[in-house]
Amino acid sequence: MTASPAITELSLTDKAALGSGADFWTTKALGPVASILLTDGPHGVRRQTGATDHLGLAGSAPATCFPPAVGLGQSWDTALVRRVGEALGREARALGVDVLLGPGINIKRDPRCGRVFEYYSEDPFLTGVLGAVWVQGVQGTGVGASLKHFAVNNAEHDRMRASSDVDERPLREIYLRAFAHIVRTAQPWTVMCSYNRINGVYASENQWLLTELLRGEWGFDGLVVSDWGAVANRVDAVEAGLDLEMPGGSGASDAAVVAAVESGALETAAVERAAQKVAALAAKVVDGRAAAGAAPDLDAHHRLAREVAARCVVLLRNEGELLPLSAGQSLAVIGEFAQTPRYQGGGSSHVNPTRLDVALTEIAAAAEPGQVRYARGFSTDDTSDDDTLRSEAVAVARDAEVAVVFLGLGAGQESEGFDRDDIEVPADQLALLAEIVAVQPNTVVVLSHGGVLRLAPVADLAPAIVDGALLGQAGGGALADVLFGRVNPSGRLTETVPMRLQDVPAYLNFPGENSHIRYGEGIYIGYRWYDARDIEVCYPFGHGLSYTTFDYSDLSVDSGAQQLTVRVTVTNTGSRRGREVVQIYTALPDSAVSRPPRELKGHAVTAELEPGASELVSIVIDRADLAYWETRTDQWIVEGGTYQVMAGASSRDIRTTGTVEVAGDELRIPITAQSTLGETLSNPAAAAVLGEMFAGMTGGGDGRVLGVDMMRMLASIPLDRLTGFGMAPADLDKLLSATGEDT
Repeated sequence: MTASPAITELSLTDKAALGSGADFWTTKALGPVASILLTDGPHGVRRQTGATDHLGLAGSAPATCFPPAVGLGQSWDTALVRRVGEALGREARALGVDVLLGPGINIKRDPRCGRVFEYYSEDPFLTGVLGAVWVQGVQGTGVGASLKHFAVNNAEHDRMRASSDVDERPLREIYLRAFAHIVRTAQPWTVMCSYNRINGVYASENQWLLTELLRGEWGFDGLVVSDWGAVANRVDAVEAGLDLEMPGGSGASDAAVVAAVESGALETAAVERAAQKVAALAAKVVDGRAAAGAAPDLDAHHRLAREVAARCVVLLRNEGELLPLSAGQSLAVIGEFAQTPRYQGGGSSHVNPTRLDVALTEIAAAAEPGQVRYARGFSTDDTSDDDTLRSEAVAVARDAEVAVVFLGLGAGQESEGFDRDDIEVPADQLALLAEIVAVQPNTVVVLSHGGVLRLAPVADLAPAIVDGALLGQAGGGALADVLFGRVNPSGRLTETVPMRLQDVPAYLNFPGENSHIRYGEGIYIGYRWYDARDIEVCYPFGHGLSYTTFDYSDLSVDSGAQQLTVRVTVTNTGSRRGREVVQIYTALPDSAVSRPPRELKGHAVTAELEPGASELVSIVIDRADLAYWETRTDQWIVEGGTYQVMAGASSRDIRTTGTVEVAGDELRIPITAQSTLGETLSNPAAAAVLGEMFAGMTGGGDGRVLGVDMMRMLASIPLDRLTGFGMAPADLDKLLSATGEDT
């Protein structure tokens, strides 16, 4: 390997030193290589200026807190996500941050994971598309992104030791697909390897993951940084493809790298590669600093945060068109979260907001004077008299025209660092809701939470439900905008809401035991699982209502060499202007491999359509996105056949369906002595030879005298076992020769 000019004159000791941090957030400045400042920031820049830590305990400089990924993903809007990325990049540059540690794109495998609020979706396609534009937005400002957590990091329990044990096909199709898309389309400056082991090997020491796959197959040319404290053995990590260990330490790992090179245990080229990647990143950082623009307008960013948050709100239920509210209605606003917003998750991504909108204040401002009364209803700190709080809330609700009840999870009930035991709405909150609905049937529930909640009990009680997930610092104003109809809700769920925890695909395999997590559900994650098993759900993937209605018509699908183009006309058939999120699913009913009934492969958000207006939506599906991972040949294969192409408003609300013929890739399964008779018959040359041999072996009989279908009975027998049924070894050799294979 030819060394970068920036590190040519550095000693081995200095090159090794470049591969570990100077302190908690910065790298070392050595020779011509500048120091780099990295910090957390998936939804806001957490620039610590005093004490430093990785769990959000120490304070940080004020920064705009945009909706975390659990909220932002619900917009399904790539243009909106890109604008958030750009704003984050501008604030990072103003705060002297060179690399923002995000986005988090791990798949939402189980709703109990304590960190799901940092991730976009249960679907790899949607995750990849949204993550890519976030990266492009940030890096367009001259600040680097750090794609994380690479890879298969889907639980907090035992996260620094546990092995995610997953088969090849789900690994490729579900857990790595979003990473691959973002690396190839957005070229992040860095990728952050995760804490966990993958099939027994630490991510930081996994040569297949960091070198063969990431760099070799996907073409990644950036830097691989560890999650903070993820390196168990620096020498093994450098050899595997890790470039930068964070945070900084005593220098012991630097010395271990030097000693390993001097003893011959580690190739000099590995240290050269790592140092070169650090130097290349530093050069990008210096260029980014030089290109820094004007200081960010934090007031404008707060307005953006409010616009974004409103687009992330999902209207789950609206019986009797209880929403939107009118300014003249008398309202009872109830719940701790109405006056103490739950707007972000706990842990390393926790942001010190520049300001904070309070829903109660914003609702009162939207209503006519004197029309809003508030009652706390419950507490999240176990220090209050809940009976008294509940009685006060019921009395306030009884005297109003509509009750708006804020429910959800407190900061101490879900966070990075631990997983939840259940997905229940707290029992005291459900009891409060039941008493309120008994005296006030016009009740709207507003939800605040990072992970999915079991909502069946809520839906049984409340005629209207608004899901706010986590909405960032402007969430209070955004909720008021949606509740009063100033914004027509267009958010859609990015994960399925099950009827009960026991229905969750990973229920029996989460969070694992003895430091192993078995991904036994395979590719059947999220809606793939529920739809394949036809399990009743509370709300399906992609679900979300509007204050207007939409009709889908004139679906057409054109097939090109590298892509499908889907067109569908969307018409606003209601009385209010609004946006629709069009979801495109595909299916291959007669597939030769196991597949879900449908998979998301494209989507688009319409413009804000006036009543009666239409928009022709055009969505491109890359041919590669139709591929499955063929484990027998270790390659992506697009299976040929007649595909169904469905346009819908959720995975279970398909509005119109078309079909398209797709030419398949050639799949050549090597024929060996261990191939089955059935597999061998798929090879034309082998089938001809087998026809002659089989006739001789069976004496021309077809098996009916034995009451069996002879070919079906023999189809699963390996070729080398046929010698026990009359095939001569020489005939086996002849057969393998006919296929071009050797024994």
